[in-house]
Amino acid sequence: MTPRDASDDSRWSNLERPPLNVAALRRGLVREGGLWREVEVVQRTGSTNTDLVDLATEGEASEGSVLVAEEQTAGKGRLDRQWTAPPRSGLFFSVLLNPAEVPAARWGWLPLLTGVAVATGLSRAAGIDTALKWPNDLLVTVGGEERKAGGILAERAGDEGVVVGVGINVTLREDELPVPQAGSLALAGAVSTDRDPLLRGVLRSLEEWYGRWRAAAGDPVVSGLQETYAAGCATLGRVVRAELPGERTITGEAVAIDGDGRLVLATGEGVQEPVGAGDIVHLRPA
Repeated sequence: MTPRDASDDSRWSNLERPPLNVAALRRGLVREGGLWREVEVVQRTGSTNTDLVDLATEGEASEGSVLVAEEQTAGKGRLDRQWTAPPRSGLFFSVLLNPAEVPAARWGWLPLLTGVAVATGLSRAAGIDTALKWPNDLLVTVGGEERKAGGILAERAGDEGVVVGVGINVTLREDELPVPQAGSLALAGAVSTDRDPLLRGVLRSLEEWYGRWRAAAGDPVVSGLQETYAAGCATLGRVVRAELPGERTITGEAVAIDGDGRLVLATGEGVQEPVGAGDIVHLRPA
């Protein structure tokens, strides 16, 4: 894999936010028979997802490729939103997966699987409680308030691949947050904000969950994914508003995650309606 790199003359200018140690990351993650084959760190790029999708499409990256950026200038979120943060203040990375053993109809579980893996990995490595907002947000608690500290975006890469991108705010201070509703691991009281062990912990957790899911041919019940996601999902049990494509909205109580990974809403009309895509707004605390 040959990532598109850009030099950064200020690489060592902020010693409170040291650069990632790519050699140590490779030693800790790349092993015979393991999922992760390559780990590359670039100083600055527009979007690791865009870069890795391009590399995969051109045949220059294979399953298990990991591309990490110290800074993203055009990081992508859902619904064409941008994800920005100061250099080396977070973890911004994408991975290439090729779940050939899994029917394509079940690939929609990959963002939810990644959410479970990220939450599990951060719990172990950062000693912090997190929650998942359906379908792709990582939540932390700052001063008794629920805030978004991370996001996940999955994109197809050709006919056989999926690139999953993750962005996690690690050391952002209050005055650096892009919006008041954002948070970071540091603001939430993480016991560690050392990005090297955090990234290793998240990627090891992702390898574990992906292997379990793939071995079950993507079955969310057999793999335990559906139950685990539901247990950590802060959206369930709340009244929410689903803002759907075509400017349609649904308001109801989030009552379940179905077998396709969709959020099931019980509306005031007594109808249970599954939502497969859209923006979810929490209206009532759990």
